[in-house]
Amino acid sequence: MQPSGQEQAHSDWENPVRKMLKEGKPVVGVTITVPSVELAANAANLGFDFLWIEMEHSPITLETARNMILATRGLKAVPFTRVPVNELWTAKRVLDSGSLGVMFPFTSTPELARQAVAACKYPPDGRRGSGPGLAAFRWPAPEGYHQFANRNVMVIVIIEQAQAVENVEEIAAIPGVDVLFIGTSDLSYSLGVGGQTDHPKVKEAVARVVAAGKRNNVPLGRPAPTADLMQKYMEEGFLFFQAPADLVIFSNGARQILQPLGKTGLDPKTRLLY
Repeated sequence: MQPSGQEQAHSDWENPVRKMLKEGKPVVGVTITVPSVELAANAANLGFDFLWIEMEHSPITLETARNMILATRGLKAVPFTRVPVNELWTAKRVLDSGSLGVMFPFTSTPELARQAVAACKYPPDGRRGSGPGLAAFRWPAPEGYHQFANRNVMVIVIIEQAQAVENVEEIAAIPGVDVLFIGTSDLSYSLGVGGQTDHPKVKEAVARVVAAGKRNNVPLGRPAPTADLMQKYMEEGFLFFQAPADLVIFSNGARQILQPLGKTGLDPKTRLLY
C-alpha cells in the first residue's frame, strides 16, 4: 500500500509484509501471470498481502509490471516481483519500477544470496544503482526513497536445487535475506523425483531448510494451493505463502459454477491441436 496521509508524516513506515512476518503472522500472495493491469489491481484489493508478479514463467514485460505496480497505489497488496534470474540488473529494473520485494530464483550458493541482498540495497549496504525517480513516485517517502528502500525492500531467495539445500545453512546466515522460499516443484526435479513433492527425498530436503531458517530466525515460505495446506504448513513453521496463479483461481471458480450443471471443459491431455 502507498504510504499516505498520516503514514507520510512519519519516517518509520514499515513494509506490512515484513511487519506481519516479524509478528509471526502468515502472509499470502497471489501469483499474477496474465499481463493485465485490471486483473492485478483487482487482485490487490481482494485481501491478499502481496502480489507475486511473475516474470520468470510468464510473458509479463517490464512495462506491464510497472503499470501493475502503479495500479496497487492505495490498495492492500504490496507489489513483489519474481525476476527471471539472480542478477543485479534484473532486480534493479523491477525495483526502480516500484517493486517492494524481489523473489530470486535458483539461489543455490551463499554468493548468490549475497548478490541478491546487494541488488536490493543502496550503498553502503549493497550495490543497487541510484536512479529512483519512478520508484519514488510509487513510494513518496518523507525520509527520502533511498533510506525508505533500504528499510523496506524485501529479499526472498528461492531454494529449489539440491545444491541450495546443501548450502542452506550458509544461505540462511547471510544478513539481509528476509525469506527462505522453497520451490518444491523444481526441487523435486533437482532431487531426481520430478513432480513428486511429497517424496521422502523432498520432505527431507524441506526439513533441512526449515531447520536452517529457524536456527537463523529467517521466515520460511512455500507454495500453498489451499487454505487447509497453509494451516498445515504453518504448524511446520511456514509463514510466507504463494497462492495459486490467477488462471488457476479463475479455473477453480468456473468449475464451481459449471460442474454442478454437468458442463466440463476438454482435458488438456486430449485437447485438439488445431
